[in-house]
Amino acid sequence: MFYDPLYIAVLVAGFALSGLASLWTKAAFRKWSRVPVGRGITGAEVAAAILRAEGISGVTIEPVQGFLSDHYDPRSKTLRLSPDVYGGQSVSAAGVAAHEVGHALQDAQGYLPMRMRQAMVPVANLGTNLGMWITVIGLAIGAQGVASLGVALFAGFVLFTVVTLPVELDASRRARLSLEKHGLLAPAELAGVTRVLTAAAATYLAAAITAVLQLLYWLLRLGVLGRRDD
Repeated sequence: MFYDPLYIAVLVAGFALSGLASLWTKAAFRKWSRVPVGRGITGAEVAAAILRAEGISGVTIEPVQGFLSDHYDPRSKTLRLSPDVYGGQSVSAAGVAAHEVGHALQDAQGYLPMRMRQAMVPVANLGTNLGMWITVIGLAIGAQGVASLGVALFAGFVLFTVVTLPVELDASRRARLSLEKHGLLAPAELAGVTRVLTAAAATYLAAAITAVLQLLYWLLRLGVLGRRDD
């Protein structure tokens, strides 16, 4: 099964999409990290300014180790920013910080897709960790029911990646609007933010496409999308 040319093609396509999206994101971030913001404020200060201006309280901003490890934790209401973003005074730092604040705004306003994504986290973790292995074992021993269970679990992970895409796009939209509305960046700097966030969005799109391709392959193997001879 793992020597199936179609399976190999799916894996190669997924790796290629993810790799290209990652390279684009890193290149855009590094390019605009060399461009300082005119106001000389750090990413952490940008985040705090937007939260204040939007009337959002109770959100903690703290540094976290790693490159582009920035994220918002809705459980603890914590905005965690990587070193380059937390203390950076660049267009990239401002854009990424504002994007994560976008998630905090979604949380405060009860944005439905974000709530859906949070509710799906346990299912997604189960699907990505066990789903494929259960599918492989089921197909190997000829147990169609077991394989179908694995694919169903993996489908939960796929749905999570698909729902993640509009959540991330909306957070980027909110970031650009907030930066412009509250006068934190100049027009040329906002253009840089758009480029950084567009590149970052490509990573989520690549993840969703890769997951969908894998799901389609397993459905084909099960005969749900038609028969495929081994």
